[in-house]
Amino acid sequence: MKFVMDNWMLLLVAFTSGAMLLWPALGKGMSAGGVSPSNAVLMMNREKAVVVDVSETEEFAAGHVVGSKNIPVNELEKRLTEVVKNKTVPLILVDPTGARANRALGVAKSLGYDKAHALSGGLAAWKEANLPLEKT
Repeated sequence: MKFVMDNWMLLLVAFTSGAMLLWPALGKGMSAGGVSPSNAVLMMNREKAVVVDVSETEEFAAGHVVGSKNIPVNELEKRLTEVVKNKTVPLILVDPTGARANRALGVAKSLGYDKAHALSGGLAAWKEANLPLEKT
């Protein structure tokens, strides 16, 4: 107990630092986490949402959402505006796990795609929901 009393400020700094490191992960966990596969299908059918696969070309060829367009995540900032010209339609970003799609979401929002969403769980969740895939 004496240690805690003598070093309360050090312990406070350690706790605050840990909380600040965990904050981004906790924030993502508490948010919606993207759009579910079933909601993505509804958006595609009702609102004519455009699906952009941010996987690498080889991953895209192995299997992707039917009708999706491939723009690797490292080319997204350059090519998104020429591939998806209408910024008012919903945009669904997808990749095998959802990690790159979440990163790409920030790029899409900064380019003015306010209705951009990442597919929650990525292509794995799409497959798990038994939704159709195509290969090229």
